[in-house]
Amino acid sequence: MKLLHKDIEKDNAGQVTLIPEEAEDMWHTYNLMQVGDSLRASTIRKVQTESSTGSVGSSRVRTTLTLCVETIDFDSQACQLRVKGTNLEENQYVKMGAYHTIELELNRKFTLAKKVWDSVVLDRIEQACDPAQKADVAAVVMQEGLANIVLVTSAMTLLRAKIEVTIPRKRKGSCTQHEKALERFYEAVMQGILRHINFDVVKCVLVASPGFVKDQFTTYLFREAVRQDNKLLLENRPKFMTVHSSSGHKYSLKEILSDPTVTSRLSDTKAAGEVKALEDFYKMLQQEPDRAFYGLAHVEKASEALAIDILLISDQLFRHQDVATRSRYVRLVDSVRDNGGNVRVFSSLHVSGDQLNQLSGVAAILRFPIPDMSEAEDEDSSSDEE
Repeated sequence: MKLLHKDIEKDNAGQVTLIPEEAEDMWHTYNLMQVGDSLRASTIRKVQTESSTGSVGSSRVRTTLTLCVETIDFDSQACQLRVKGTNLEENQYVKMGAYHTIELELNRKFTLAKKVWDSVVLDRIEQACDPAQKADVAAVVMQEGLANIVLVTSAMTLLRAKIEVTIPRKRKGSCTQHEKALERFYEAVMQGILRHINFDVVKCVLVASPGFVKDQFTTYLFREAVRQDNKLLLENRPKFMTVHSSSGHKYSLKEILSDPTVTSRLSDTKAAGEVKALEDFYKMLQQEPDRAFYGLAHVEKASEALAIDILLISDQLFRHQDVATRSRYVRLVDSVRDNGGNVRVFSSLHVSGDQLNQLSGVAAILRFPIPDMSEAEDEDSSSDEE
């Protein structure tokens, strides 16, 4: 993402002009935008024209519109963002107040204006425009007959290909059918890697499976690379790393990223940091439950006591349409930062973010234990009743 212009007043109202440069930037834009914002961008509009003879024709024209945002639709697989709203500035093609849907395009600038730019949104812009955030990881999670090729970027987990091949069982006295099917499967996975993984960007390729499938596959991959003289694979051989996983399904990614050998290799990636923070929270919940809180009410009370060391919060909460609820989460983040705490905003498109959403989307590791609040609340309510 490229920031072209930023104009924010002292009262936090203002506008920014950005250019999305890659698919992931659409996800960042989706998280920046809220209902009620105004969006100015180039778009295509179907216009009906009437000639002097009275015949009506239609043509598609490119025009620049400013919309008051009403609905935002993001397709996570295609990384496409569509914004629907009413026109705020009349031009020769579109009347004031007419509805239009803009599909934001890569490498075309857009201007987003808000009444309030809070700290969370400004951090998101900084993160999107920082090239250091692009420390990318690719993973091939496989088992016999099934492989998922996944890209793990700083903001999202993208399933690029799912490869399924039926592999017959070994028969007594003959394994040829089994071996041929395995070879077909490995060939399909190899083609998937070449098609979907950009080695200029990716720093590490994790090959994970239960048993020996990963080892057999990497042996096959580099034997074929030598046979076919595939320089791309041979030059990038040090980037490949084999790891154990319990299955070949996408959900095994969390367990792969929390493997200590992997975390040391991926120490500069945001995804690995998120997984580690969630692991630490679960450990704390088991060992010292008075230092691990989740749920907004409990976390807010811990924040008031200046007890929060690490705040774990899902980006899904900042997309809340109710302004009061959203600003409550923003206040919590600001308060933790002001008091020297560490804030980790989890992406809901990562496996770890998905897991945090099941814990209400907000959790905290505390500096010191606070006795169980639910017991204190029960005592308060029972004394009130008396």
